Amino acid sequence: MSDQLRPRSTGSRNLNTIARHGRLKRSSAFKTVARFVAASLAVVLVSGVSVAAIATFDVAASAQDGVHLDNETNGPVPQIGAIDGGVNMLVVGSDSRVGQDAIFGPEDSTGDLNDVTMLLHISEDHTNASVISFPRDMFVPIPSCNKVDGSGSYNAMSRQKINTTLTYGGLACTVATVEKLTGLSIPFAAEVQFSGVMAMSTAVGGVPVCVAEPIEDEYTSTFLAAGEHTLEGFEALQFLRTRHGVGDGSDLTRINNQQLFMSSLVRTIKSADTLADPTKVYSLAKAVTGNMRLSDSLNNVSVIASIAVALKDIDLSQVVFVQVPTGNVEGGVIPSQPAFEDMFTAVAADEPIQLSGTTGGGTVADPNAPVTETAAPTADPAAPTETTAPATDTSTPAATDPSVSVLDDSVTGQTAADYTCTSGRTLQDQ
Repeated sequence: MSDQLRPRSTGSRNLNTIARHGRLKRSSAFKTVARFVAASLAVVLVSGVSVAAIATFDVAASAQDGVHLDNETNGPVPQIGAIDGGVNMLVVGSDSRVGQDAIFGPEDSTGDLNDVTMLLHISEDHTNASVISFPRDMFVPIPSCNKVDGSGSYNAMSRQKINTTLTYGGLACTVATVEKLTGLSIPFAAEVQFSGVMAMSTAVGGVPVCVAEPIEDEYTSTFLAAGEHTLEGFEALQFLRTRHGVGDGSDLTRINNQQLFMSSLVRTIKSADTLADPTKVYSLAKAVTGNMRLSDSLNNVSVIASIAVALKDIDLSQVVFVQVPTGNVEGGVIPSQPAFEDMFTAVAADEPIQLSGTTGGGTVADPNAPVTETAAPTADPAAPTETTAPATDTSTPAATDPSVSVLDDSVTGQTAADYTCTSGRTLQDQ
């Protein structure tokens, strides 16, 4: 294992650090939505939002003050056009409900956990992109982080859950943690609140989803019959919140379900019906920027536009959503080696990544997928996997191009071209 990927012991932690973690528990029903909303920026960029729409919406009025990252340096603002070279950008979702009483009611809004942490990687030649999800309960080493108020710094820790980094030192701390974990340099970052999920799904006129078996979840009041549904607004919010009604009821299979939704959202945004409608494109961009805080490096309309241009022509089959491989431990999960290190070695080398495993236990193949789609062949949905729920195999034949890195079959995910259905879970099975 490389030094960049090996957790380092930092000795004992002070009592104040431990005490702060004792106050971090929050309702999981609300935490879940942050996963999707944090992916919003990555999805919009991957979808190729038109440069004209990005350049004309009022960024100054909707965006918040920038966040300075530790590795940022001042440089010239790029002209509107494809950004030069590759891009690594971290998209972080906060579970804070500050200013969102209209959705959730006047409840406690003091928490600030990053319950989604996703890395968007764009290749140097702009031919492929990946969106890599880190489970919220993954234990990782956290480096020493400056306090947001500038009053000092927190001690480094050898093992804490990744979703606590935003509380420790804000967006910059989460970026520093992922950099230490993966060995990558990440110059761009965005922190997103989950209030944008309803606005985004409504902006595109609803997102079509397929449900293989009924979803029944009393915790989120989510009840969907088997079949096709077009979800927007609060219905979309509920679909993304459900955990008990999907797969094996775990957070990991819920990620599979959310990747299904994001893939469908990408296809919807790239469709002619959306891109040809300036009102939809404008509303979508506004929904995202109105609910996010950007790093200083990203807090400029020209930079956002240049990243969008680099992504707009990438084929759907070359946009890969993956969840990092993990193994279970008491209270959470840890990176599974060597598959975890191999993945990020490939990303660091700018090699296209290719799935060889399944979509995960939260989804199955869509039997009604369009025949013109180039999605990879799938396996029998009833085949057993490492999870307790059935999973869909989206593996492709072994790559003949030596520059393509085929991920270990323990890595779950799907491309934006893959059509999948939610593996629902009824009350009887819970």
